[in-house]
Amino acid sequence: MGIALVAVAVLAGTGIYALAGRLSLNMEKNGNKAGASGQESPPAAASAREERPQVTETPPKLSVSEGDPSEDSASKAAGSAPSVSESASPAQDSLLEERLDRILDGMTTEEKVAQLFIVTPEALTGVDSVTQAGDSTRKALESRPVGGLIYFRNNLQTPEQVRDLTENTARIGREVCSLPLILSVDEEGGKVTRIGGRAGFDVPVFSNMWEIGAQNDPGKAYEVGSAIGSYLSGYGFNLDFAPDADVLTNPDNQVIGNRSFGSDPELVWSMASQVAKGLKDQGIQPVYKHFPGHGATLGDTHDGFSYTEKTLDQLLEAELVPFANAVKNGESCIMAAHIAAPGVTGDETPASLSHALITGVLREKLGFDGVVVTDALNMGAIQNLYSSGEAAVAAVEAGADLLLMPADFNAAYEAVLAAVEDGTITRERLDLSVRRIGRMKLAWDQQ
Repeated sequence: MGIALVAVAVLAGTGIYALAGRLSLNMEKNGNKAGASGQESPPAAASAREERPQVTETPPKLSVSEGDPSEDSASKAAGSAPSVSESASPAQDSLLEERLDRILDGMTTEEKVAQLFIVTPEALTGVDSVTQAGDSTRKALESRPVGGLIYFRNNLQTPEQVRDLTENTARIGREVCSLPLILSVDEEGGKVTRIGGRAGFDVPVFSNMWEIGAQNDPGKAYEVGSAIGSYLSGYGFNLDFAPDADVLTNPDNQVIGNRSFGSDPELVWSMASQVAKGLKDQGIQPVYKHFPGHGATLGDTHDGFSYTEKTLDQLLEAELVPFANAVKNGESCIMAAHIAAPGVTGDETPASLSHALITGVLREKLGFDGVVVTDALNMGAIQNLYSSGEAAVAAVEAGADLLLMPADFNAAYEAVLAAVEDGTITRERLDLSVRRIGRMKLAWDQQ
């Protein structure tokens, strides 16, 4: 996938997001369990690196800092990022679908299964620490052409190194994969950042989202999204696991806390939607999280079981409001959390693996036909109860499209492939997810 990825499609059928950004990669095999839920384990001490030679935290503030307007400034580099086109013409849609048909017809079952996964560069390559993209990345993508990669702090060392990493990864992906790569990061602002607030990265920093929500100023939320989107685009990313659309209805909730914009559903929607718009206007695909709403839960899914006791009607009055509005607004990507909702499903199955919640509520009741990505499948709520293969198959059966960070990528991949080959997952079901993912990716090239 070479130097530039252009544009992300609105999967729910509303339009095309321009996505600019050079893509590239480098990896470290470590104990990261943050996924897109914010917390990150310290990277493992690492030594092995890819064969290519490498190119050569301050407290958060509420307002944007201007940064160094030098050549190395990501904000300046992203200054020419295209804004999002809110709608695609029927002719564009038709051409995209025709192209997608041709690509899917030429893909093997193995390639299609690989498209369902977003993994760390370490999980893809087996390299202990990845900060560059070279032969190991190429060989790994030739074997398992995954849907995308997610990067953590250990992968991101200096501005120049990050740009080189994403640029080379994107180029290799374009050369060996049927579809472009998602190059993603978890950059909410506040306490959840992989780049912001780090020494050497001269980018804007922000206070927590609760403080921003307290201002009740959608313009400030847009400023957050636009600023983050600008530097992410400049560093070659094309997807951000943000905004947090959780409504904090349980004051004892610790996992979300001040990552939420507030306890009022309409305020949360207003602020989250403006962060998303700011990201899109800088060419970055937003992901609304954590369906069906982590703000009412007890427990932390990073460590183990977490649940909400609310009924569906109660959730529809509060926690589901931002997600329902996102669907109405044509947003294209939503993250399913590992939250059990026994008052809705009658059991303790996490939402990320629940057909009743993903298909029954999100897709059928709310009408969402975009991409559903799971929260990180290596988190305690999943890993303590399911094998990697069981979780991956269950997520696809539930209606998810992208499987984020299984604890054992190879085992998860082999399990889904076996499920397709034995008919547990039909080929039509596999194609449905690959088509949703592919529709988004092909729109990058259509701008």
